[in-house]
Parts: sequence; structure tokens; C-alpha cells
Amino acid sequence: MSALAWIAVGSLAAWGWLLLGQGFFWRTDQRLPRRESPAQWPDVAIVVPARDEAEVLPVSLPSLLAQDYPGRAEIVLVDDGSSDGTGELARALAERHGGLPLRVVSPGEPEPGWTGKLWALKHGIALARAREPEYLLLTDADIAHQPDVLRELVAAARTNGLDLVSQMARLRVASGWERLVVPAFVYFFSQLYPFRWVNKPGARTAAAAGGCVLLRTEAAERAGVPESIRQAVIDDVSLARAVQRTGGRIWLGLAAGSETGAPPDGVRGRVDSVRPYPRLADLWRMVSRSAYAQLLHSPLLLAGTVVGLALVYLAPPVALCAGVFTHDAAAAWAGGLAWVVMTGTYLPMLRYYRQPPLLAPLLPFTALLYLLMTVDSAVQHYRGRGAAWKGRTYARPEAAPDR
Repeated sequence: MSALAWIAVGSLAAWGWLLLGQGFFWRTDQRLPRRESPAQWPDVAIVVPARDEAEVLPVSLPSLLAQDYPGRAEIVLVDDGSSDGTGELARALAERHGGLPLRVVSPGEPEPGWTGKLWALKHGIALARAREPEYLLLTDADIAHQPDVLRELVAAARTNGLDLVSQMARLRVASGWERLVVPAFVYFFSQLYPFRWVNKPGARTAAAAGGCVLLRTEAAERAGVPESIRQAVIDDVSLARAVQRTGGRIWLGLAAGSETGAPPDGVRGRVDSVRPYPRLADLWRMVSRSAYAQLLHSPLLLAGTVVGLALVYLAPPVALCAGVFTHDAAAAWAGGLAWVVMTGTYLPMLRYYRQPPLLAPLLPFTALLYLLMTVDSAVQHYRGRGAAWKGRTYARPEAAPDR
């Protein structure tokens, strides 16, 4: 066989393993586990770090204020150095909509060695702990929650003895670029951190989705959160690992939803991100700001990732087209079959996001975009720019102060 055929066969073998041996990552049925209403609902503090979020706050904050929770709950919004009136807007929205009590705190600029979001969480959690809540709901300012979400999360945690329950919010898919890139973002995330592996007791895989994390306060204290992860750029995965390392049980799944828009299997609460990413440049910044951090800033991991993405996602269509053109039947057949398997694994995620199946064969092109975003993330790192977000640039880890 030709070298191209061997590459295509290698890609097909890789897809066979991904299909069956990577925790069935491509399935979208990991939703909140069985839950029952507790006899007494525990106290909960909702902590929302917010930096320049005036654009999305009118949609997201009223959904938190309107939570239908039988126990005592309050919201702590941390105005993290905003320049657009985020704190004042939050107070005005609370006065207008009523509902859960809201407190706004402004902690000032982060101390050296802290990322901005974790600095905000530190102050929000400290203020919340004064009321001694049993649980903390950590959520981003761009996340909208249906009124029953808090109740469902607490019931799931209590019923199953979970220390951390996280739902991956449904991201916005309105623009053409969002439809192309966003479902693949969740698909790739679940490939890296198969939800079934995360949710298996005693598993080594740990991950969370930072937009919606219910955390037992005792588990946070045991894990030393957020101090123990204060430099983390990918704070949600770091949080899950810290909780798991200290004996906590974690769970991660997709927020409610289906291809028909009706919550399946009795799951009610929806969690949606309302942040728009209308242009490719917006999505590029979202991915590239943390992609190289995901690879531990390792050139070897970067090289392996580039080769792996090329073999798994780019080789099948290239082998099929080149094989047909050069009459290399083995390369064409192996490449075509690998592309078919790839396409089939992507269809459930497209159904979850209610996107047309015709987008599935375009996954190699989307993977190429992610490959370029990852390389760009490394380039920015070595130019000394670090991870940038909302006007802040975080130092490279080796340049950060000692803990």
C-alpha cells in the first residue's frame, strides 16, 4: 500500500478507537442524574463574577433573581473592575425585578499571582461564607437559568451525594460562524473529558463547565478553593481536579435540551449562555486565549496535538480526494470510511444544538480552524502576551510570582 493509504488506515483505526474506547464521548445523554426533593432545602449562595457585563446582564441576572428555590438563597455579584457600570446596572435590575436578595461587591484589582475571575470568586465566596451556606452556585454573568435550575442542581447533589455538580450551558448558535464552531467546541471538550469518565466514582478524569457549578462549601474548603487554583486560566477544570483530589465526588453533563427543544427524560432546567460570538474573530479569541494553557504550555504536547488533529480530522478527506484522483483505492476507501465514522459521531451534538446534519461533514474544516487557533495561542504565549481577557493579560506561569 502507498504511504497515503497507510495514513488513511491509521486514521480509520484511530476513529474506531474513539468511537468505542473514549467513553462514548460523542453521545449527548449525560443529563442531571436521578434526584429527589430533600426534606429540608439547604442554604445556597450564588456567586457571579462580572467584568464589563452590562451587555448581557439584563438577560442573565433576572433569571437568577427569579429562581424558584424552596430554601434560602442569595446572590453575590462581584463587580470585577468594570468600566461599563456593571455594578450599578445589577443593583437597578434587582430593584426592578425583585426576587432573590442581591449584594454587589467590588474587590479591586487582582493581587499578583491571581487570575481576575478567581480573584473575584475569592471575594464573592468569602462574603457568601459569612452566611454559612451549604452550597455555592458559581455561575458566569452571561448565563441565563430557567427558574427551576437551582432546585434541580441541589436535589441532584443531595440525592447522589455529590460535592460538585456542573452543567455545560447551551452556547449561542445564531450566526453562521457560531453554527460552524460552537457545537464542535462542546464536541472537542467532551472528547478530551468524556462525561461518563468524569461521572464514574473513583475516576481519574476530572472536569467542570465554569458557567454552572454547584459546589458544596465543605468541599471547597477541603480543596482550598479558590486559593489552591488562583493562577489557573482554565479555572473550571482546575476546580474539578482540586475537588476530586481531596476526595470529592463530581458530576458533569449537558444542560437540558433536545433536538425538539423539549427537555428529555423529565429534565426541566435549561442553562443557556447569552454571550454572542457573531464573528470568527470573537470565537478565535475565546478559544486561543486558553488553548495553549490546556496543553500545559508544552511544545511537545503542542506538536502532538497538531499531528493528532491532522491525522484524525484532516487525513480522511485528504486521503479520499487524493485517492480518487490518483486511483489509490485503499487510500480512498480507508479515508472515506474514517470520514463517515467522524461524521456519524458529530451528528448527536448537532442534533443537541438543533443544527442541520449537513454541517457534520464539515467537521474537518472546523478542526483545521481549531488547530490554527491552538497554534496561535502558543504564538501569543511565546510573544509574552499570555492569556488575555477583557482587557487583562495574565503572565506566563514561569513569570508569575511564587505561591
